[in-house]
Amino acid sequence: MGIPSDIEIANRAALRPIQEIAERVGITGEELIPYGRHKAKVHIAALAARREQPDGKLVVVSSITPTPAGEGKTTVSIGLGQALDRLRKHVVLALREPSVGPCLGMKGGGTGGGFSQALPMDEINLHFTGDIHAVGTAHNLLAAGIDNHIYQGNEIGIDPRQVLWRRVVDMNDRALRQVVLGLGGRTQGVPREDGFLITAASEVMALLCLSEDLQDLKARVGRILVGFRYDGTPVLASELRMQGAMAALLRDAIHPNLVQTIEGTPTLIHGGPFANIAHGCNSVIATKLALKLGEICVTEAGFGFDLGAEKFFDIKCPYAGLKPDAVVLVATVRALKYHGGLPAKDLGREDIVALERGMGNLEKHIEDIRLFRVPLVVAINRFTHDTEAELGYVLERCKGLGVEAALTEGWAKGGEGAIPLAERLLQVLETTPSQFIPLYDWKLPIRAKIDLIARKMYGASGIYYTKPAERQLERAERLGYGQLPICMAKTQRSLSDDPALLGRPRDFVVTVNEIRISAGAGFIVPITGDIMTMPGLPKRPAAEQIDVDAEGRISGLF
Repeated sequence: MGIPSDIEIANRAALRPIQEIAERVGITGEELIPYGRHKAKVHIAALAARREQPDGKLVVVSSITPTPAGEGKTTVSIGLGQALDRLRKHVVLALREPSVGPCLGMKGGGTGGGFSQALPMDEINLHFTGDIHAVGTAHNLLAAGIDNHIYQGNEIGIDPRQVLWRRVVDMNDRALRQVVLGLGGRTQGVPREDGFLITAASEVMALLCLSEDLQDLKARVGRILVGFRYDGTPVLASELRMQGAMAALLRDAIHPNLVQTIEGTPTLIHGGPFANIAHGCNSVIATKLALKLGEICVTEAGFGFDLGAEKFFDIKCPYAGLKPDAVVLVATVRALKYHGGLPAKDLGREDIVALERGMGNLEKHIEDIRLFRVPLVVAINRFTHDTEAELGYVLERCKGLGVEAALTEGWAKGGEGAIPLAERLLQVLETTPSQFIPLYDWKLPIRAKIDLIARKMYGASGIYYTKPAERQLERAERLGYGQLPICMAKTQRSLSDDPALLGRPRDFVVTVNEIRISAGAGFIVPITGDIMTMPGLPKRPAAEQIDVDAEGRISGLF
């Protein structure tokens, strides 16, 4: 027999009733809102009821620069949580929800893999409890409200040419990036150019994940900048009186979702903003609840450390008052060889020379983590074709850099395979206190904050602003948004803004093409390089392999 697929392993697993998982972490029956037998929401009141309880330790899992080979960050996060569980630690995972679009596009799933999975994986990957759809509906209500206001006489003078609020759909659909709407005559609305984002890039998704409660969410929605009037003054969502209805649509989505790993470790999955075009972190509510429910909260930040984790530290932590205790940085031999110039088709063969060239990427991420003064452990996620010589080389290089490192085999062995990593992490947590500081002060000018991120995090030699970006930057400062944090939109494939520059690029210039204001979420978004906020499907989408049988069993989802 061949190696079973992720979904075959998941389908063979014996899931515990969700009430049993809730009881493990002290969630009461009144706080639990079941969605079937194996998933539930935890009412946000559960967090308020535990405000006086001490927090556990906060561990952030990130990775080196991702490659097409895949680094397995979520798999490592789940394997680590299971290993800590095996070591008798009360651990709660806090993860992001997968977006349907990428699941049907390239990824095929986003709940870990092998024997380190969050379950029920098919339901989590496909619709789950409906949170992403609620975000999309709330977002599109505001879009419909804008066009209806213009159609009904435009009382507040919205300039149709300066509407910033696009529509969203949770699907990779490049044909919707740029559209013209309102065609077909006077009764169909006012024609204008528009476009779609993928729902994970929605500002509503981002602000949901940064909100403290429903009232905070509603206030953030009201602050959304939807466009400008003919006289150049800003138009906020509150002027369209939509924030109440949008918050009502998100009333259930604000409650975190509780599931379990394949070994029964409690897992909160809530929110799913992308890290290359949004902040890439799960919800503040879920993270804070996990810290109250367990001794250790293991959470992840999307894509490489330069993207999701930087935003976790510089946006999420200051907003939520969080202090990370440690970072787990995921690396693979395959990815390091790829960054060393080895073609993807050859990553299964030993090549110490390519591995040595690619080590610069790992070293740069280690340097970046040290800027925040948070202790770290490197998790070397082992794959079948890795040789002892290659693994030994990476471990030795980490030792030379003064960094703790451990092999992890969570995919193949579940929690047992991640015990060496868990033991190394516990040692770091016990002996090396975090002295966390953000990278920059929010009070700095926008340009200075972008400069610090590009130069210190990415290693850029300079930043170039297009003329439109210059004007937009000046307008953001003039409108009073200059003291917001920065959420860089950048390719995940490189430390630079050019996906072709692998390894540790040097002497490159980051190009800022556009400056967007996400006033509701509370950050400024510089759009760099050729970043897309609506992905497209590949030539052979993962959806072509997915099927369902007469009994409702899904196959092909990883």
